[in-house]
Amino acid sequence: MFTIIGVIIVVAAIIGGFAVEQGPIRVLFQPAEAMIIFGSVLGAFFIGSSRTMFVRVIKSIGLVFSMRRHSRENYLELLGLLNILFNKMRREGMASIERDVEHPDDSAVFGNYPLVTKDPAAVLFICDTLRVFLTTGDQSEIEKLMKLDMEAMRDQAEATADMLSKMAESLPGLGIVAAVLGVILTMSKITAPPEVLGHSIGAALVGTFMGVLFCYGFIGPMAIKLDNLAQERDMYFNVIRAAISAAVAGSSPIMAAEYGRRAIPEDARPTFFEMEEWLKSGGRI
Repeated sequence: MFTIIGVIIVVAAIIGGFAVEQGPIRVLFQPAEAMIIFGSVLGAFFIGSSRTMFVRVIKSIGLVFSMRRHSRENYLELLGLLNILFNKMRREGMASIERDVEHPDDSAVFGNYPLVTKDPAAVLFICDTLRVFLTTGDQSEIEKLMKLDMEAMRDQAEATADMLSKMAESLPGLGIVAAVLGVILTMSKITAPPEVLGHSIGAALVGTFMGVLFCYGFIGPMAIKLDNLAQERDMYFNVIRAAISAAVAGSSPIMAAEYGRRAIPEDARPTFFEMEEWLKSGGRI
């Protein structure tokens, strides 16, 4: 929603300002210039990216326009799920959670926390980590494994945002290419009346306008948003890491949950009493 609002504001400010100065809006509609710029950037995208990167960038566009965010409710559900798993581990032994982590889709424990299970990567992160500990019992390596997993996810997200940023950076240059082609066409009409030449030059300059606008008004900010989303996601996984690290090191379930709570960003972090009441109530929405 914020992305859509931002797009509307950018378009309204630019087109509105142009209209206030009595600029003819129809002059900005230049299909040939748009075809040159966006066709070229698409071709450059194919040249500069692998098939995997291409798919990642296309999928990331949906994230830019999504309303996904990690709210206080998301974090409370996460702590509730982890607390249930930690309690089972402590009271019934590690074997008691084997079925839950092996088949989370069929697990009644995971099924009670829809805000967590709608993120398959988070579920996989929890299950893989606990599965390794269940198999090896080696707590000393769990922290390193989780950090390695988080670094890989962060690197992937940053690479996707960087690719989109580079696409944005190419737009002004391709806008100049479109403008130069327009000037070339104008030179071929050098004997035409001034009004014809003026219209032709104006159409050529629209190419530069479109390249700069889409770079700094749309595509560039989208790359920034992807980077911000990656940081927020990293914070979410850091909560899981902190809680699981404490649990496998021998901390009580409530203390492990507190480690997780302390890792939650301040603007979404519940108080200890809110978390305690939440966990006592069963930790379910």
